Amino acid sequence: MDDTQGSSGTEPPWETAAPLVRAAQAGDALAMDELLALVTPYVTRLCRPIAPHEAADAVQESLVAVFKGLRGLRDPLALYGWVRTVTVREAVRVARRTATEEPADPADLARLTGLHTDAGTELPADVRDVLARLPVQHRAVLVLRELEDLDEAAVADLLGVPTGTVKSRLHRARSSFRKAWSR
Repeated sequence: MDDTQGSSGTEPPWETAAPLVRAAQAGDALAMDELLALVTPYVTRLCRPIAPHEAADAVQESLVAVFKGLRGLRDPLALYGWVRTVTVREAVRVARRTATEEPADPADLARLTGLHTDAGTELPADVRDVLARLPVQHRAVLVLRELEDLDEAAVADLLGVPTGTVKSRLHRARSSFRKAWSR
């Protein structure tokens, strides 16, 4: 089941979360706990490839930011988009402060478009090694574009940069990945 799918599997995740958002905003601690448990897998999936060395810290800081900022969320149905924005911001911040970086999780990397090969190869280790060498800005763009399937305008909005910057980062990230991959 997808991280963002509702517990019943039939209704969209934002429909499942909306009553919890309203209750948590009204001060219901149990609803807040349930809401954080609901979004944690999604937050984790976003943080791992952006801040591979400090994924646990990025998840924790993202969840704290969600907890602190939830009262300001005006539309409960916009929860997942808002959580994505908060999480990417926190994951990039955590990754930037990390002096040394380690490879991302192979399960997350295998989901990147265009990186699938035959089952008998050592792809996960190779992919992890190549992605570990990319700057955090390039990893963030790749995650949002390839894992989250967002267009350049949405990625630009999330990262707070112009669309042209996203396009150039994405181009450089893909180019760097290809060059390192072919070696």
